[in-house]
Amino acid sequence: MNVPPLLVAATTSYAANCALGAGVATGVVRTGRWHWIHHALYICTSALTLAAGIALLASRDESRRRAGKLLLPTAVPLAAIPFAGTHSRRHPAIALAAAPFYALALRASARSASARR
Repeated sequence: MNVPPLLVAATTSYAANCALGAGVATGVVRTGRWHWIHHALYICTSALTLAAGIALLASRDESRRRAGKLLLPTAVPLAAIPFAGTHSRRHPAIALAAAPFYALALRASARSASARR
């Protein structure tokens, strides 16, 4: 598969941040004085998602532009999550709302790669 590296990086960063957040919330992972790492991953995820979206939307390939359009809705939960509070049920629910759109963008991008072969 020839999925754009920025999309892979954004999706991987998102998944890592969700995993870290879930680990901390359940007590499996203790970040202690390193709690900022979750915030750093959030910033990284947001920046990579923005870069991937711009690159996909600017592509000449229609399937990649479609993948970029499918990635656009991730902006809503990514923008809302800082205001959701960290100790409520809203925080993980809002964070997970982006997951289907990352998956759909990956799928659309993978389809465009296989269609070119």
